[in-house]
Amino acid sequence: MFKSLNDTYKISNGVEIPCVGLGTWQSKDDVARIAVLSALSFGYRLIDTAAAYGNERGVGQGIKDSGLKREEIFVTSKLRNADHGYRSTMEAFELTMSKLGLDYLDLYLIHWPNPVQYRTTWKKAMQETWRAFEDLYEAGKIRAIGVSNFMPHHIDALMETARIKPMVNQLKLCPGITQPEIVDYCRANDIVVEAYSPFGTGTIFRSAVMQEMAARYGKTVGQLCLRWCLQMGFVSLPKSANPMRIKENTDIFDFVLEQADMDIISALEGSCGEAPDPDNILF
Repeated sequence: MFKSLNDTYKISNGVEIPCVGLGTWQSKDDVARIAVLSALSFGYRLIDTAAAYGNERGVGQGIKDSGLKREEIFVTSKLRNADHGYRSTMEAFELTMSKLGLDYLDLYLIHWPNPVQYRTTWKKAMQETWRAFEDLYEAGKIRAIGVSNFMPHHIDALMETARIKPMVNQLKLCPGITQPEIVDYCRANDIVVEAYSPFGTGTIFRSAVMQEMAARYGKTVGQLCLRWCLQMGFVSLPKSANPMRIKENTDIFDFVLEQADMDIISALEGSCGEAPDPDNILF
């Protein structure tokens, strides 16, 4: 069982990924820089960003300002929806690296499998994108490659032409949203599962059930969500720009949720909205 932020999951190629990281969605460059710097000072070693977040420069500056060695930090970014296809992916990757100020990525993900602009050609576009990912991986520019918001049929389609199986799938996973079909698929295929929006973008804090449970454990609702993620076997990516909250989110290793409470959290349907349908997103 995990005991600290330094504990890791092992990806199929042997690379290790920290069990908890900092999500940076909705944080602009200046806010992201401070959040990343704070997180790294509190012991986080996994930082998650994306081209679509518009904050790769700020994330990169926070990493630089931390003074930590590059190899001590696990950095993830994601391909923007508009950049599917082989050549566009290669160009987008170089832009991401320039903004981050890094010479390699630890993990690169296809952000969505079926963007609206590729709705009628998504399969071919995705396969060409993945071919670029494989080339970048084999060139040593990325330590691990994966996907985000992919359902089983998307991964099956990718594997029709792939040389390398996705190593990670990042999904919306939080109280009431467990997506068992794709989670089970990933586990059967040795794909590490990451949970984004583990707080349901904040809606879970309004849950009376979670508030009562948190009081019973002497923890916060957020800490219960992250502990639930750990016990579910997910890498969790809590997003915060508040240094106090960022630190608070590390205090999840000194208690264990009872199975009955795990089941209650899993069954809180509607508390965090719904899982997105990647085949019907409008972006």
